[in-house]
Amino acid sequence: MSGPRIVFVSGLSGSGKTTAMAALEDLSFYCADNLPVQLVDQFLELCRKARPPIERIALAIDAREQAFLRAVPGVLRGLRKSGADVEVLFLDCADDALLRRYRETRRVHPLSPLGSVEAGVRRERQLLAELAGLSDHVIDTSQLNVHELRAAVVRRIAGESRPTIVNLCSFGFRYGVPPGVELLFDVRCLPNPYFEESLRDATGRESQVAAFVLEGDVGRAFYERLRGMLEFLLPLNDGEGKAYLSIAIGCTGGRHRSVAVVEALAADLRRAGREVNVDHRDVERT
Repeated sequence: MSGPRIVFVSGLSGSGKTTAMAALEDLSFYCADNLPVQLVDQFLELCRKARPPIERIALAIDAREQAFLRAVPGVLRGLRKSGADVEVLFLDCADDALLRRYRETRRVHPLSPLGSVEAGVRRERQLLAELAGLSDHVIDTSQLNVHELRAAVVRRIAGESRPTIVNLCSFGFRYGVPPGVELLFDVRCLPNPYFEESLRDATGRESQVAAFVLEGDVGRAFYERLRGMLEFLLPLNDGEGKAYLSIAIGCTGGRHRSVAVVEALAADLRRAGREVNVDHRDVERT
């Protein structure tokens, strides 16, 4: 069996390590920040013993852990010898960009808490020089915003940008709007199956209800425009490196119209290769 995949993330303070670790977390890496070198073997053993085993691990290395830095070359050799797939991602940044970032945030440099930021940057470059030379991936973040950095990390580690995952939720307005929604569409304007006795007890998952809602002139026109809007918006979210987009579709009770629209959208998005999560929050309410 192949060993785990382990990505060590390091770089200059202010270069974007927090953003890089967040991007790896979105790629399903289990992330640990500034783990002391004495605990690395124990930590990886715990990951191995987990059920299921944790096989994608990201460990951040900080220049403040100077003992860790001295031990890193040996740790890398040992892990590779054990069969682990080990990579080192290093974030570099021009001095002037780092100084500008520190001025904007008004933070002190961790290696120069009582001195100048410039002195801290120089000291950190010296400490990280060997690790930078061992890196498999180097990203210069000087001109990157957080979205561009996330996308660059994903490309280096995953080989391609990860499309935004769509969370679709149907709901009834009478029970309140779901929290955390980024896009909300009200479909109470569509034909209501509730007033058809043969459809009242069914749900929007059933074909006859979906046809009643979506196959008339109004339903078809509405759905085509909604789908077209998402076809435009989703690639923009992909480009921003956004992990998830939460979309809620609401009708009066959350049983017929919103469910039918969500089911249709989910099917179309999955056919297009998009990962979709569906939650019909209120479909079982009466």
